[in-house]
Amino acid sequence: MFTSLRRIIKSGFRGFFRDGGLMVATIFVLILVITLATSLFLFSGVSKFIIALVEEKADISVYFKEDVMEIDIFEVREELVKIPEVKGIKYISQERALDDFIERHKENPVLMASLAEVGHNPFLASLNIMAFDPGQYQNIVSFLETPDFTTLVEKVDYYERRPVIERIFSITSTANKVFIFLSIILAIVAILVTFNTTRLAIYNTREEIKIQRLVGAGSWFIRGPFLIQGILAGILAALICLALISLATWFLSPRIEVFFPGLNIFEFFSINLWQIILIQFATGILLGIISSFLATRKYLRV
Repeated sequence: MFTSLRRIIKSGFRGFFRDGGLMVATIFVLILVITLATSLFLFSGVSKFIIALVEEKADISVYFKEDVMEIDIFEVREELVKIPEVKGIKYISQERALDDFIERHKENPVLMASLAEVGHNPFLASLNIMAFDPGQYQNIVSFLETPDFTTLVEKVDYYERRPVIERIFSITSTANKVFIFLSIILAIVAILVTFNTTRLAIYNTREEIKIQRLVGAGSWFIRGPFLIQGILAGILAALICLALISLATWFLSPRIEVFFPGLNIFEFFSINLWQIILIQFATGILLGIISSFLATRKYLRV
């Protein structure tokens, strides 16, 4: 048994280097496939970050009348927290609202002069409310429109922001569906391309396979070297891809972070390094084995 296994491995290595041109083509295709699989994994993490960032903008604000005490606002917040639809609540005091306005518009002399002309803080204390789903905001607004709160609430900006909120959640939902669809399509294409490339390599040795068959060689003895070649191609492609992805994430990370502060793809890559290595080697080796197995079926008549 061990003698046959040693011969299979030796034959696999010999065939790998003998069919150098086709193996290079196979490795190239596998690199593309593994890069695609890794990119999909990275894109999944990046898309979750971007979607979360966008959804943070999809909130409503409840503004309270100027004479409402802060303790009363906190009591309203405690009641809102009990609503299942509420994902998070942020309190913004009058002073904080004024400071935020000054920080945003300090370079605008007209607005700063208008604010000075008013002579007092014109901003109202508010609660920024985020729901799990855009359809849930109506329930929250209905809760705030009950008689218990109408004496405290000056206005709720939900009806002004509803089109924007619904648009944001529609975009994020569509992005998730497109991601799943592309993953399925690209995975199918990758398998077909790898299979045909491997089949071409086996086609060149079809006569050798027929001769081995005639002299009584078993199916696994004939198939074994091609499986070894597939494993070698997968491992080599995974190593090359790992190096390329590492360099790409390191190079692109600071440039992407300029547009999306807080999004460091190299850090994400480093944190998930072992998971990415597993994905790359599993993808490369499995594709090599499966493609070699299927491609030899025709000649072995299994």
